[in-house]
Amino acid sequence: MMTTRCTWATTPLSITYHDVEWGVPLHDDTRLFEFLILEGAQAGLSWETILRKRDNYRKAFDRFNPNKIAKYDERKLTSLMSDAGIIRNRLKINSAVTNAIAFVQVQREFGTFADYVWEFVDGKPIKRKRGQAVAPRTPISDTLSKDLAKRGFKFVGSTICYAFMQAVGMVNDHDLTCFRYREVG
Repeated sequence: MMTTRCTWATTPLSITYHDVEWGVPLHDDTRLFEFLILEGAQAGLSWETILRKRDNYRKAFDRFNPNKIAKYDERKLTSLMSDAGIIRNRLKINSAVTNAIAFVQVQREFGTFADYVWEFVDGKPIKRKRGQAVAPRTPISDTLSKDLAKRGFKFVGSTICYAFMQAVGMVNDHDLTCFRYREVG
């Protein structure tokens, strides 16, 4: 029997990501931080590129521990700029530190980043309606983007925020015919 999945999942790496992670509601702060950083790193690139470099990112960025990343100094940033295993873009690397500092502040204010971010969808995933196209951004991602930016986050435009929301299950954007649509819903 043929498995029907979202049309974008075409390579072994993207199929595994789609079938196991994408769109699954996520409430773990470290994993949420990972996705926030990776979505920002992806800007202008393919998600497949980021997936291929994901393990390198985990190693280079201390398994996405925001408390450690918030303390990175210029020496560490220089080291990251020479790491061929990640995207060597100074603005994106610097934003990881800026975002770690802001992330820790959100945790202090709300208890967890998950508590903060899930409030934008009233604590439960939004399902795409039958016949509704997948949007690159929504009014909710616009609001999230503005709030994150106000709190000092970088690389959090509305399109990046919407991709983040899809990845961490705040939005169920699996195709209605995809076997994962009902599983994660």
